[in-house]
Amino acid sequence: MLINIFPDNDELHRAVSKEIIQLVKTKPDSVLGLSTGSSPVDTYALLVDDYKKNKTDYSSIVTFNLDEYVGLDAHHDQSYRHFMNFHLFNHLNIPADQTHVPLGTGDLDNNCQEYEALIQEAGGIDLQLLGIGTNGHIGFNEPGTSFESRTHVAPLLKDTIEANSRFFETSEEVPTKAVTMGIKTIMEARKIILLAYGSHKAAAVRDMVNGEVSEDLPASILQKHEHVALFLDEEAASLLQ
Repeated sequence: MLINIFPDNDELHRAVSKEIIQLVKTKPDSVLGLSTGSSPVDTYALLVDDYKKNKTDYSSIVTFNLDEYVGLDAHHDQSYRHFMNFHLFNHLNIPADQTHVPLGTGDLDNNCQEYEALIQEAGGIDLQLLGIGTNGHIGFNEPGTSFESRTHVAPLLKDTIEANSRFFETSEEVPTKAVTMGIKTIMEARKIILLAYGSHKAAAVRDMVNGEVSEDLPASILQKHEHVALFLDEEAASLLQ
């Protein structure tokens, strides 16, 4: 693992955005694996700012998102499709049909199989962007998920459901399942960038880097990937040996 530690979040997000922009410029038909949640929002804002200023061309880029909530269609304001359109896709010159987010409605098993097929048809993912949960999950692959898993329907743990409840008006609305890329799918990306910041991520980052590789901490499998770069602030890196 290549570990990059930054004194503040601004520098961290600038560094991640530069990595993505450089890839887009050097390989205009790159396949990007993208994530949602709070971690990448500022990175996406910098990509949008760069596009407005420098017109970096995304017209041949293809994207695949990690996950989507089961039961939320693309028009729901808490769906990850809506999130990506709002924060990134609507502000770039990327054709909508080149952006892919798993479908959380309809025939879920078929949706998962088709998603895997689409990734393969695109030639695989060049750069996968990840965050990490406080319990070490990547995507919605919670502790105990098989390292051999492909895109699948994942039950969300109580802590994850509670963490997401702030985005919904009532507890009954909070999704309890998600469609997520599997760990094996993630590991097949040619390069992985994981960003984490804040002291609440420090223990998970420590165990990911210094602990044993175990399905009890899904992110630990990244120790076995040849091209992983961690982008951390000082708080997230504070427990590393």
